[in-house]
Amino acid sequence: MPELPEVETIRAGLNSRVIPALVESVDVVDPRGLRPSGGLEDAAAFEMTLTSRRFTAVNRRGKYLWIVLDNGTAMVAHLGMSGQFRIVDRHIPRHRHTRIVIALDNGQDLRFLDQRTFGGLALVSLIDDIPAPVAHIAPDPFEECFNVDEVAQRLRSRRSTLKRSLLDQTLVSGIGNIYADETLWRARRHPDTPCFRLSQSEAVELLQTARQVMAEAICQGGTSFDSLYVNVNGESGYFDRNLDAYGREGKPCKRCGELMVREQFTNRSSTRCPRCQRLR
Repeated sequence: MPELPEVETIRAGLNSRVIPALVESVDVVDPRGLRPSGGLEDAAAFEMTLTSRRFTAVNRRGKYLWIVLDNGTAMVAHLGMSGQFRIVDRHIPRHRHTRIVIALDNGQDLRFLDQRTFGGLALVSLIDDIPAPVAHIAPDPFEECFNVDEVAQRLRSRRSTLKRSLLDQTLVSGIGNIYADETLWRARRHPDTPCFRLSQSEAVELLQTARQVMAEAICQGGTSFDSLYVNVNGESGYFDRNLDAYGREGKPCKRCGELMVREQFTNRSSTRCPRCQRLR
């Protein structure tokens, strides 16, 4: 699933290509591309409501993305496992996984593709400039309202472990399995370290490390392991070439040379260095 750097890459691509375009027409090719429901009546309402609206901004919080409309509402996108936005000339044939086509007044289509149909689009109201379905998500480390000292205190008060807490979107949003592993490797922390063992300064440093890792990933277009994650122009990110932990099991640690190990973590896995990231 795309994490913050991948979603931010898509947001920036959309922002440069669809603002301030006017929607000329909408075609819900497959109602499964809509959320939360997918009936034909929902498709008709989506098409009618979005047509003739103008896109005014493209915003993001964590892994959620939304395009603000000129009537004060927003089109929210959750990419799921394989959701993609593509901006193409109107004459380009539609890909077989195309779910929704939005024709813009600049002669291009904004197309939503989703191979596995876990993602989707929805028209929703805004609450203090945040879409209602996103209101429960905590600010991410790149937002002005993100208070690193306050989040560090909340992290330390948890009766949980570091990786579980970094993945909790109600504490800090946008961090998924890839960037949690990368953050913990850089911080030399075992994923199962109890949160209360960190001092306030150590907790702040951990959160700042997460932000730095994701900032570097954004500069390189995010992490792409297959064709299911691409930018709006169809290009893949290349941060995977610089990963220090995730996906490197059996390879030497870039810091000490010990072979990296992959361990079961809930329904996922954690990759770490057994020497640099010992459980203290």
